[in-house]
Amino acid sequence: MLDLISPLLREVKAAIFWRVFRKLKWIFRIALALFALLLLLSVVGFLFPQQILCLDSGSMKADVIVVLGGGSRDRPEQAAELFRNRAAPRIIVSGLGDDEINRKLLMASGVPAKAIQLESKSRTTRENAEFTDNLLRQQKVKRVILVTSWYHSRRALKSFEHFAPEIRFYSRPSYFDFKRSDWSYNFSKRIYLEYEKLGGYWIYYGIWPV
Repeated sequence: MLDLISPLLREVKAAIFWRVFRKLKWIFRIALALFALLLLLSVVGFLFPQQILCLDSGSMKADVIVVLGGGSRDRPEQAAELFRNRAAPRIIVSGLGDDEINRKLLMASGVPAKAIQLESKSRTTRENAEFTDNLLRQQKVKRVILVTSWYHSRRALKSFEHFAPEIRFYSRPSYFDFKRSDWSYNFSKRIYLEYEKLGGYWIYYGIWPV
């Protein structure tokens, strides 16, 4: 009896082994494909950050311009130029710490004080979007132009759209240091850090970056 059972057990063990082996082989292939895809995306992201991070909606009219804190003089200067070109009749400056500085830069660029409103509580891009969107709802605004740095424009636009999907947002970023040849080491780190922030905003806040 044992002589009959032993070969049968060996066949069962062999069948189980090959079945597990085939499954592991498929898992390995899928893992390898995912790794290759991730590597490809990393290379593309490294080589073409301008094409991935920068969103520009082009010329249009809106009810208000929102300029975000951070960057340097380029953001308020871009907002002031849009105002002079009558893209919108007023500007909201968002961001604690930079709000008063940007207000003065806007006024120095020809924007009258009565056309400027401050949102002075936000400390992050998420808070920029959440707090400013509350103001926009109260004012029944329908169309908004967002002004920020080019590398920050995707995260900014997607954040504002996330918190106020009923409002139409447009992106008109500053192109300060858009050429790779102009990047300093610290500026490069700031650009590539945007990929981590986009992923973090997706995971923590559900803000889809695409």
